[in-house]
Amino acid sequence: MSLKAEMRRLRELDWRELDIKEAGVWPWSLQLICCLLLFLGIFFGMHWYLAGPAKQELERVRDQEAQLVRDYRSKAARAANLEGVREQMEELEARMGALQEMLPTGAEVPSLLDSISEAAIDNQLSIDFIRLRSPSSQEHFIERPFDLQVRGDYHRIATFLADVASLSRIVTLHDFSLAPESDGSSNLRLSLLARTYSYRHEEEAP
Repeated sequence: MSLKAEMRRLRELDWRELDIKEAGVWPWSLQLICCLLLFLGIFFGMHWYLAGPAKQELERVRDQEAQLVRDYRSKAARAANLEGVREQMEELEARMGALQEMLPTGAEVPSLLDSISEAAIDNQLSIDFIRLRSPSSQEHFIERPFDLQVRGDYHRIATFLADVASLSRIVTLHDFSLAPESDGSSNLRLSLLARTYSYRHEEEAP
C-alpha cells in the first residue's frame, strides 16, 4: 500500500469510532504512531524514575569531589610546611623551657628575696620592709607579689632597680612611689609592688 493511500485512510478515519480492542485493524501508520507514543512515554517514564535520582546523586558526588579536592590541596599545603612547623615548635619549646627556668619555684622565693636584699645592701640602701602578699594562681603560673620599701639617694636607688631587673629570676616592678625623706636630707624613699612568678604544674590546684 502506498504512502499516499495510507495518508488518505488517516484523513478519512473517524477518530470517535476507534476502539483499542480493534487496534490490530487500524491503519499501519496509526499503529506506528501509537507505538512511538507508547515508546516515548515509557522512555520518559523510565528516565524520570531511574535517571532522575541517578543524576541528582551524580551532582552530589561531583560537589563532594570538589570539596575533597579542596581539602586535599589544603592538607597537602600543610604537609609541605610540616617540617618548618616542627622546627618552629621545637624552637618555641626551647624558649618556653628557658623562660620556665627563669621562674622561681615556691621554695626559691625566699632566696630571691635574699638576693633583692643583698642588692639593696650592696647599693647602701636602707630596707624598711620586704613583705610578701598572698600568691595568686593563674592558668599556667602562680603570681607571687610582695611590697618593697627602701631608702637612699637617687643614683643608688636607680642602680638598685637595675640590679633587680637583671636578676636571673623574673621580677616585675609596679606602682612606684618615690618621695623625699621628711628629715630634710637628700635621701628618697622608694615604695613599690614587685611580682615574681612560678610555673604551676598540671597537678597543682589552681
